[in-house]
Amino acid sequence: MAGENSLTASSPTFRLAALPVTVQAARETRQDVELAGGAVLRGTVRAGGGRPVEEARVTLLDAAGNVVDTLTTGPDGTFRFVDLSSGEYTVIAAGYPPVATVLQVAGGGRTERDLQLGHED
Repeated sequence: MAGENSLTASSPTFRLAALPVTVQAARETRQDVELAGGAVLRGTVRAGGGRPVEEARVTLLDAAGNVVDTLTTGPDGTFRFVDLSSGEYTVIAAGYPPVATVLQVAGGGRTERDLQLGHED
């Protein structure tokens, strides 16, 4: 299509690129597009003694304090953020949120209560 156009290129392993392109009628137009890969941040959440923490909540903040992404670690405690722009980030790792339950205990009796830890998704 002759005139001003937008050329967009993408790939699963690279960041999206969009360029303005002027196409002339009845002529071949060539335009090179350079795709840049986003940065990857990965790591492992560990408890005392170096034990990996499964299902820890990991939050990534940008330099302005905005949440970029949040994920939960796997069985080996690892996390991986992909397609990041260059810049400064803050990584926050936390275990399970606290769980509270109200119960009545009778004198001389026996009371049992199970508690389930987890993240609300």
